[in-house]
Amino acid sequence: MKVLVTGSNGQLGKSIQKIAISYPKLQFTFTDVEDLDITNYKQVLDYFHHLKPDYCINAAAYTQVDKAETEVELNKLINITGPSNLAKASKAVNTKLIHISSDYVYNNNSEEIMTEESPTNPKGQYAVSKLKGEIEIKITMDAYFIIRTSWLYSEFGNNFVKTMLRLGKERKSLNVVNDQIGSPTYATDLADTILHIVINNNNKFGTYNYSNEGFTSWYNFTKKIFSKNNIDCEATPIPSTEYPTIAPRPLNSRMSKEKIIFNFELKIPLWSKSLDKCLRNIKFS
Repeated sequence: MKVLVTGSNGQLGKSIQKIAISYPKLQFTFTDVEDLDITNYKQVLDYFHHLKPDYCINAAAYTQVDKAETEVELNKLINITGPSNLAKASKAVNTKLIHISSDYVYNNNSEEIMTEESPTNPKGQYAVSKLKGEIEIKITMDAYFIIRTSWLYSEFGNNFVKTMLRLGKERKSLNVVNDQIGSPTYATDLADTILHIVINNNNKFGTYNYSNEGFTSWYNFTKKIFSKNNIDCEATPIPSTEYPTIAPRPLNSRMSKEKIIFNFELKIPLWSKSLDKCLRNIKFS
């Protein structure tokens, strides 16, 4: 099967590239903006007609949550127009689309564990764009998998884990938010799950939640990062009100993974176990 991956220079794209060798039955084409501009419909359609991929994995996204409040049009282009173009081109050549979305579409500040049917309530330009990107796909085609994920990190690029490793070594103390609860997601585990869906090829289309198992706060996540690396930096828990950001963050990112586990017979690792794997890879990279 031919698999087209967009956004291949991002965390998820690089994680898919890392494990691609384990999927010899799949023929990958990795692209980033210089190869394929997903905001340009004609270019996308021409590319799809030429390649005729069986699957397209859209790992391209605008993810700078605060900057999205000022870079409004760029955020919309990448997170709404891009998925719309990919959906139209996918439908035109009978490609199945796997699109990555975000826990930000829920923004439910109760302690509810959210299923894919839970109400959406996005706050801020980034969150709204992610939900609108989903909607564009749903109104365009039927053969899609939308995967909502949370707190993505890896050994690649910039992310929370690498930032905490750096700050922990630079500072003696650090304030970290303790009232935002969710599940860290190791990008390699998400990549593996996506390719598992491709290999299964069972057409159980729809919207899915995916993150590593177990819930934690950014504070406890930080404590675990520090303890596993013997970092002598004191982390102090603070409420979100003491760490104001330009764009709002959801207090509750607890997502149920029962649907994706059942439909694809998955075993999802605990976030703390996957953190161990990532830290080993960072250490030896």
